[in-house]
Amino acid sequence: MKGKRTVAPPGHSPAGRALTHLILDIFRLNGSLLAAGNELTRDLGLSNARWQVMGALAEGPLPAAQIARNMGLTRQSVQRLVDVLAEQGLVTFSENPYHQRAQLVSLTERGEHRLQEITRRQVQWVNALAQGIAAEEVQAVGRLLGVVRQRLETPDREEQNHDNRRTHQPV
Repeated sequence: MKGKRTVAPPGHSPAGRALTHLILDIFRLNGSLLAAGNELTRDLGLSNARWQVMGALAEGPLPAAQIARNMGLTRQSVQRLVDVLAEQGLVTFSENPYHQRAQLVSLTERGEHRLQEITRRQVQWVNALAQGIAAEEVQAVGRLLGVVRQRLETPDREEQNHDNRRTHQPV
């Protein structure tokens, strides 16, 4: 046999097959992005996850639960990250006027400076990565990913009904 053959499982529509390949590419891309992000922030004592939490606070203070919702993570995992960032002196806690127990998390001055440095590095990195790619192509992929994400986050009503019939659960 000369080349590696992959046999697609039966039943994929052409779009389903193409989307399956895209999803696999996204998984590989995610790993590469995480590695690159960790490399960008390593000497600053940060990880991708900590950087993401700090970025979520760029517009102002938020409770850990809101950061988690915005990032698609659990509140507990974000709380652990916030606690580490507080130990590093990059975030601080304050009273939340809307909730007695859920404190607001905000960047310290040191945290703001660290985030500015990371942002400076990210801008240089992404501009180099984007060389030769048309903005319109990136925007088209972004729209496609937005549609897929929306479908995953808000399942189609008919699909829900089908799933409920299959498991004999009332709708």
